[in-house]
Amino acid sequence: MLRQRFRPLLAGAASLPSLCQRALRLSNPIRRYSAGTQMLDTKNAPSGEEGFGFGPPPAEIEAVKMRTYKPRTPGLRHLKRPINDHLWKGRPHLPLTFPKKGQGKGGRNHSGRITVRHRGGGHKRRIRTVDFKRFAPGPHTVDRIEYDPGRSAHIALLTEQATGNKTYIVAAEGMRAGDVVQSYRAGIPQELLDSMGGVIDPGILAAKTAWRGNCLPMHMIPVGTVVYNVGSRPDGGAVFCRSAGTYATIVSKEEETRDDGTKVMTGKHVAVRLQSGEIRKVSKDACATIGVASNIMHQYRQLGKAGRSRWLNIRPTVRGLAMNANDHPHGGGRGKSKGNRNPVSPWGQPAKGGFKTRKKHNVNKWVVTPRVRNMGKRRDKNLS
Repeated sequence: MLRQRFRPLLAGAASLPSLCQRALRLSNPIRRYSAGTQMLDTKNAPSGEEGFGFGPPPAEIEAVKMRTYKPRTPGLRHLKRPINDHLWKGRPHLPLTFPKKGQGKGGRNHSGRITVRHRGGGHKRRIRTVDFKRFAPGPHTVDRIEYDPGRSAHIALLTEQATGNKTYIVAAEGMRAGDVVQSYRAGIPQELLDSMGGVIDPGILAAKTAWRGNCLPMHMIPVGTVVYNVGSRPDGGAVFCRSAGTYATIVSKEEETRDDGTKVMTGKHVAVRLQSGEIRKVSKDACATIGVASNIMHQYRQLGKAGRSRWLNIRPTVRGLAMNANDHPHGGGRGKSKGNRNPVSPWGQPAKGGFKTRKKHNVNKWVVTPRVRNMGKRRDKNLS
């Protein structure tokens, strides 16, 4: 019965982007898992899963995998985790880590004041130094895929074949140990240029460079390609689509077609559509990694108990109405005695939200089409 339910998913999955986009929309079938390990076999899927922009190294993409447990304890009854058996079981590469300790674990700033509420405690952590710029050229071998406690996506440990230097990057979905990835931010290698006859052919260039896990400047990525770890400046690192399961789509480029049919980049920016629907302009020399950020089933996890949330450095959230008057403006009194006033923060700032509080002069010039906010209020306003 499970196979019949997901048969349209397998029949229409022609590439990794479509597979991930449909898997992220399937919330009801995942919530109905009861016990044991539920997994979807994609080995018998139709051929042609390697869509454009996803070349070698080949890797099997497994979708919709969640692990549940028999309720031997109350904490295991509602526990649900993505199946990531390919992750490294040992310690991280210590030269690329440093301990997380001090005031930052409790949500404090440099003066000791709480700037982020509901933080504190948690398991000991080591911050992984992740390379978001990827300026180092040449082939890099993926040693292993690791869990990072500081982010939702997984990270990959790379070894540069020329020098042996090791770096961490955000892993793409489907990336496994033994894959070879490269970065083309420093330019097109001479060997690749000679293989094309000394002339840059956009089609051949994209077929040989736009592989999963490769980092390319925006002007080298074909329109319609799914990318993650998207940058905004020519000399900066990735700032968009860095969490688990996120991706962006190259919408358009500022280019013109010559008489011989070749397209030449004339502008300085590339339009990118984010998952929120926002279309943003970024520099043509900004970086982006081909693929989708790993751990796409992260949003469907269930911690199962309050203690597991405390392990993650998250403290309980208490309503202001349940506090004392000295601790919150909503507190004190008998019953809901302050229900007539607008909600405020613990420091008295209005917290009701809404698009009316948004300042009009704070318009980002790089946003072509902003994401839709407060759609419900706007719909009600139009109906009235």
